[in-house]
Amino acid sequence: MSQIMNQAALECLSLSKSLGGKPVLHDLDVSVSQGEVVALVGASGSGKSTLLRSIAGLISPDGGEIRIGGDLVWSRGRQVDAEDRKVGLVFQDYALWPHMSVRENLSFGLEVSGHKREEIRRRVDHALEITQLGALASRRPSELSGGQQQRVAIARCLAMRPRLLLLDEPLSNLDAALRDDLRSDMMRLIRAEGMTAVYVTHDQVEAMAVSDRLAVMDRGAIVQFAEPQAIYAAPANAFVARFLGGFSLIAGMAQESHFAVSGNGGVLSHATSGLNGSALLVVRPEDGRPAGDYPGNNLTGEVVDSAFHGRCWRLQVKVGADLVRIDWPKREAPGSALAFSLPPERCLVLPA
Repeated sequence: MSQIMNQAALECLSLSKSLGGKPVLHDLDVSVSQGEVVALVGASGSGKSTLLRSIAGLISPDGGEIRIGGDLVWSRGRQVDAEDRKVGLVFQDYALWPHMSVRENLSFGLEVSGHKREEIRRRVDHALEITQLGALASRRPSELSGGQQQRVAIARCLAMRPRLLLLDEPLSNLDAALRDDLRSDMMRLIRAEGMTAVYVTHDQVEAMAVSDRLAVMDRGAIVQFAEPQAIYAAPANAFVARFLGGFSLIAGMAQESHFAVSGNGGVLSHATSGLNGSALLVVRPEDGRPAGDYPGNNLTGEVVDSAFHGRCWRLQVKVGADLVRIDWPKREAPGSALAFSLPPERCLVLPA
């Protein structure tokens, strides 16, 4: 993680917002440290884009406070205009001036802000250099690929030297291979410049890859806010586990250190939860092991599907009434029975 100073780069305190009479943000608190990259994820309508646009000054909350670099930029008694918040915005549609060259796109905002010509040249040259756009400086957006246009949008933000960088689905318009490459380049630039960023994405894998901390949102609230690896190891509740996408959830009954699958899928003797009653077992695909590896922690099911994933076969196995995804060393025919075990330390049981 980047070196983080004590002063918070962003603070949202008791933030609330309704749209069309429907609450979108509910008394939300979030703090982002200097040099930190925080990703916001959540289902459509969870409030992540509303939160981002409130921070940017594109919409006004109904209540609460927003502070950027310690400065109050929104409260009921004070509203700082978006252009005065010194926030950089990168959206999925790039928003480049089509009649301007790359260099002119980068310099226009600085000119409007009243910077001196030499300072503009120095900042634009630096942004072109670190984004490797120098050779394309005289081209117009229509002469660039989608990935190059997105790099221009990022370079424009870097040239403005914002206190905070906000990214709203910045890579969603790109194909998968280009998205992975540009994501790595973009994050390298952001971290090299020591920038603080809030990154909104619907892609959980992308969110984990870019962030120092991950905020999972549900119905206008942050339900878990921690390092990506901590959330992956221990999702706070069933919603977070379902939303992360790769996990499977098996319904059953918990009794202290035991978990019995509903529908006779097996019993785990080493799944400590402290719960008694209806519960859900979280299964990560990579945790599936041959049945003999962890005696007493076996599950049985029927293979429904088998797909090659390069390093392994991804099986879908019906265990009780639920489908479970596990990674397996070889193909198993649909319809065949499969017994597998789970490492006891990886058996996370959540309330149903």
